[in-house]
Amino acid sequence: VYNLILEVASSDASVLIHGESGTGKELTAKAIHHLGPRKERAFLPVNCGGIPDTLIESEFFGYKKGAFSGAHIDKAGFLEIARNGTLFLDEIGEINPGMQVKLLRAIDGDGFTPLGGSSVLKPRPRIISATNRDLEGLVQTGRMRPDFFYRINVVPIHRPPLRERKEDIPILILHFLKTFTKKGPLPHIPPDIMHALEAYPWPGNVRELQN
Repeated sequence: VYNLILEVASSDASVLIHGESGTGKELTAKAIHHLGPRKERAFLPVNCGGIPDTLIESEFFGYKKGAFSGAHIDKAGFLEIARNGTLFLDEIGEINPGMQVKLLRAIDGDGFTPLGGSSVLKPRPRIISATNRDLEGLVQTGRMRPDFFYRINVVPIHRPPLRERKEDIPILILHFLKTFTKKGPLPHIPPDIMHALEAYPWPGNVRELQN
């Protein structure tokens, strides 16, 4: 995974990171951003699953003052805010097919018009997406457009669950002990406790281990 991050960081190819919750998908996206040529630009994480369908278009494309009731000022959307940086779309499988069409058109270079606006904007942020869902299954059931899927899935990166890489557990424990120990020596973990930590399946993955 680390070697793939290094290889893809220097390009502008869209990346799709998939893995269970807590496996470090956003950390992977941040690493790609900070190792690439856009590192001085914005890294904007967006939780697609937390945006209601009624607001998603205005959130991505922005709006002009007076576009609708409550629009008292101009507001830039996610694409404009991240224009020369990286737009990280977490839970990408939650975007509805109607919005997928508009978003595909925008990131393919055709641009978009903010709600209530008249001019076409063409920002070109790098798109990195993440999911813990089976997107190919969503394509087969019609809940994700094939053209949208192939556009975001140029370079796939899989984050394996912690139970499949248990050799990393002692390394991660040492890392977190160093992170959380502000003063004095690192706490000692007795061998039987370390054995129990290594034997546990960690359904919440690295996030659960950290907490």
